[in-house]
Amino acid sequence: QVQLVESGGGLVQAGGSLRLSCAASGRVFSINAMAWYRQAPGKQRELVALITRGGTTNYADSVKGRFTISRDNAKNTVYLQMNSLKPEDTAVYYCNADLAHDLPWRFNNYWGQGTQVTVSS
Repeated sequence: QVQLVESGGGLVQAGGSLRLSCAASGRVFSINAMAWYRQAPGKQRELVALITRGGTTNYADSVKGRFTISRDNAKNTVYLQMNSLKPEDTAVYYCNADLAHDLPWRFNNYWGQGTQVTVSS
């Protein structure tokens, strides 16, 4: 069984920083793209940032220049460094990954349980 375990959420004042982590636990052969999504109350889940296995990144326009996604392939972990946080960044943040855990060539998509980020004004 594979799980994506997130950590690092919390309450922070506007202008502050937080770092989210997400580690894949269990047997993992390989991980392709890893990403962070977020969902605010009453809104649809949206892509925040994505990183390929080779390190290519993509960001939502609303977080460009403030958030940085990175990964440690040896640790099967993805990070999201969030700086200059705004109240509108308040949401539950979810980790997402395409990974192979039972067969090396069979990739499935997995979600973490979510971690709350609250930014006060």
